[in-house]
Amino acid sequence: MTMSPPLPTDPGTDVVDLYQRHIGTGRAVMGRVMGGMAEVFSEGPWIHTDDGRRFLDFGGYGVFLLGHRHPAVVEAVHRQVDTHPLASRVFLEPVAARAAQAVARHTPPGIDYVHFVNSGAEATEAALKLARAHGRNAVVTTRKGFHGKTLGALSVTANPLYQAPFEPLVPDVAQVEYGDADDLERVLADRRDRACVILEPVQGEAGVRIPEPGYLGRVAALCREYGALLVVDEIQTGMGRLGTWWGVDAEGVRPDIMLIGKGLSGGVVPIAAIAATKEAYAPFSSDPYLHTSTFGASPIACAAALATVETMEREDTVARAAALGPRILAGVRAVCAPHPGGLVHEVRGRGLLIGIEFTAEQAVGELLLELIARDVLVNHSLNSTRVLRLTPPAVVDDAVLERFLTTFAEALNTVTARMAG
Repeated sequence: MTMSPPLPTDPGTDVVDLYQRHIGTGRAVMGRVMGGMAEVFSEGPWIHTDDGRRFLDFGGYGVFLLGHRHPAVVEAVHRQVDTHPLASRVFLEPVAARAAQAVARHTPPGIDYVHFVNSGAEATEAALKLARAHGRNAVVTTRKGFHGKTLGALSVTANPLYQAPFEPLVPDVAQVEYGDADDLERVLADRRDRACVILEPVQGEAGVRIPEPGYLGRVAALCREYGALLVVDEIQTGMGRLGTWWGVDAEGVRPDIMLIGKGLSGGVVPIAAIAATKEAYAPFSSDPYLHTSTFGASPIACAAALATVETMEREDTVARAAALGPRILAGVRAVCAPHPGGLVHEVRGRGLLIGIEFTAEQAVGELLLELIARDVLVNHSLNSTRVLRLTPPAVVDDAVLERFLTTFAEALNTVTARMAG
């Protein structure tokens, strides 16, 4: 499905001014710093703005593994809109059932139950409630972990910058060092049979922090030993982003509950989910009204999720991510090689989740703006201000990759010279 970018519907509208007056001053200021453009069209790895520019999207915060507006997902959503976009919630709804079955085809063995929600943060909230239904009222999270910003999710998003304005938060939440299983054991020993552990297979917003091999397996073993419920947040790392269906696949770990989001949407309609074992899911399974949402598992969103999984199966998207990720990582490392020990501290990644850590926080903002000036979009990292993050789609071809690496090299050289001067 190829279309021409539309013209702005109202060329006289100042979108920045509308943000200023009706959405928020801070966001309006950010928009003006970025150039004041408004995005109006997207397709594949590209986003078009109202001033006629086209941007290569290597950002998107993990949502667009299939690129923008993948034809199969768009077609499925159109079909659902034309028939039954929202449900009465009185009768059974077949699209949700089929989408749950499709997700469960790829979850670790024994994780058979899927509960759809509207966002990643809602998935975190559902998991925390499910843990409480099992008597796991103490929560253990990891420093610099990110699990959302609703009140319960914020309580386990261990960053004082976001937590402080909203305290007091959910009680009895302990923080441990990510990657340090001994630290986790000390905390679990004091919370035997009443803890819930939540962590990411790779910390995304912390700047793509990858644990040592064996860490996730040790965490799972400790949870079994001390009677803790294990929740693994795959909202950013799952759905093929790391070159495997799930981050836990690298060590064969089966959590009690998995959080799923971002890529599940196919980049078309927001949707997220928790997936759980029969034992962990039992409270929600026996009482369907224990945790509900008006728009959760809507037919239109589940149509997008079902089409996403089927498209990934048909196009072997996970294998494509596994092959493309190392090529991008190697290319970025080659570009950064002339800058070791100076501006660039480290380049790290797994699959299509790549972080570039700089020695100076200023470099991240400078490079992000320089790339925008050269029509490329990337991400910053909320919990690690010295890391620029890449979450490119799996649909990138050789020409697009070459364009990105060339542009990235030019931008990095410009920023290096500017900061040195």
